[in-house]
Amino acid sequence: MFDSIDDWLIIAVVAGILFYGSSKIPQLAHSLGRSVGEFKKGRLESERELKAEQASTSNASAPSGPAH
Repeated sequence: MFDSIDDWLIIAVVAGILFYGSSKIPQLAHSLGRSVGEFKKGRLESERELKAEQASTSNASAPSGPAH
């Protein structure tokens, strides 16, 4: 009966309207979108920091030329 994701999505939307009312749905969607955006920004920032740290660590541990 509820085999596809579309069926569950419809049920979730109907349940959201019943619990929160139709006037609150746009506000909830807006706050959810902002939260997802902040999460993505934080993830990208942490990935950049990790790459920079790995690059500086690999440069520091790289052997230099022969010492004469």
